[in-house]
Amino acid sequence: MFIKKIGIDLGTCLSVVFIPQKGVVLQEPSVVAVTLAENKILAVGEAAKEMVGRTPDTIRVYRPLKDGVIADYRVTQAMLRYFMDKTLGHLRFFKPELMIGVPAGATSTERRAVIEAGQVAGAKAVYIAKEPILAAIGAGIPINSCSGHMIVDIGGGTSEVAVISLGGIVTCHSVRTAGDKMDLAISDYIKKKYNLAIGEQTTEEIKIKIGTALPEKEEKFLEIRGRDLILGLPRNIKISSNEICEAISDVLTEIIQVVKQVLRDTPPELSADIMDKGMVLSGGGALLGNIDGLIAQATGVPCFLAEEPLLCVAKGTGVVLENLEVYKKSIMSKK
Repeated sequence: MFIKKIGIDLGTCLSVVFIPQKGVVLQEPSVVAVTLAENKILAVGEAAKEMVGRTPDTIRVYRPLKDGVIADYRVTQAMLRYFMDKTLGHLRFFKPELMIGVPAGATSTERRAVIEAGQVAGAKAVYIAKEPILAAIGAGIPINSCSGHMIVDIGGGTSEVAVISLGGIVTCHSVRTAGDKMDLAISDYIKKKYNLAIGEQTTEEIKIKIGTALPEKEEKFLEIRGRDLILGLPRNIKISSNEICEAISDVLTEIIQVVKQVLRDTPPELSADIMDKGMVLSGGGALLGNIDGLIAQATGVPCFLAEEPLLCVAKGTGVVLENLEVYKKSIMSKK
């Protein structure tokens, strides 16, 4: 079977590749390792992520996307090419059509950069669509119905909140505060409280294993190791889930402000629909423990997790690609 269409959720932390009829075929970190001397790309995805925090000074490992948009054009293009090669394998001489999700708050220049990177990487045509809409489609929300639906998409670089009705976005706010900022808050907290420096991978592991948005009666504990900032020696400490809750509370407050802002700007008719149905949470940030409870508590609106929140945007690209004609008018901007 010739693959003619590929959907990519190009995330700040994780990129997911979706092929219509096949589903999610690839899920890799958006990380690239580059040699500084020759400026050559050494590794992409999983292989590059393993190098984080372990490289000599001749190799730089970084993410070419920052806050959901392209920060390094050449490296993003190489990453897209790698995803396409890995997906298509030996059928690489067919030029596929690409569908890429971009943040709703992306500027026209940022959108154009994504389209050009896709074309240079070898796509026949590149379509882009706003992530909140793709996330809503992927979460199974009927976006073309005339009632209002609210989606909260918390990714690695951006959190986007949108109210969708009749196939389009009615109100939308995007804030560049999400999973990455949580990681930063956790490592800062541990640095201040325990005088311990920890790496990116450890921080992420803490967030995934014991991160929670609401204090818990039965705390979870995790033993972590890092470098003592005073003695400079390795040291182990035990950290609890409630400490993590305290560490990330400011970041979560910022995300909740955006949710409230969107609710304030929503027309009253749609507000009534949202109160009835509740809002849907998607994106990797939605996997944080109790985050649905926190948002529901802060806004008074019921809040539900989408099925497989991490894959919502990618699934949305797949649905749109299968029904390109239907969606072309409502959500796509093509160059």
